[in-house]
Amino acid sequence: MSDKKLLERIKFDKNILAGKPIIRGLRISVAMILELLAKGASNQEILEDYPELEPEDIQAALFYAYYLVSQEEVLDRLTVP
Repeated sequence: MSDKKLLERIKFDKNILAGKPIIRGLRISVAMILELLAKGASNQEILEDYPELEPEDIQAALFYAYYLVSQEEVLDRLTVP
């Protein structure tokens, strides 16, 4: 799937999750998918827990995160809350 097609899966709707990036208009945020992956969930586990998701949605969330990070400025240090 092309980069453009992946990013087209990411939507913003001020009426859903206060406008945070979501997957295809669902009430599933990009942040939640990234958190699940960061905590060790497999793609298969996520797809089983959220059957409305498609494998490309997980790929889109990862690509969106990559895209944002690739546009950031480099800072001297990172502060983790």
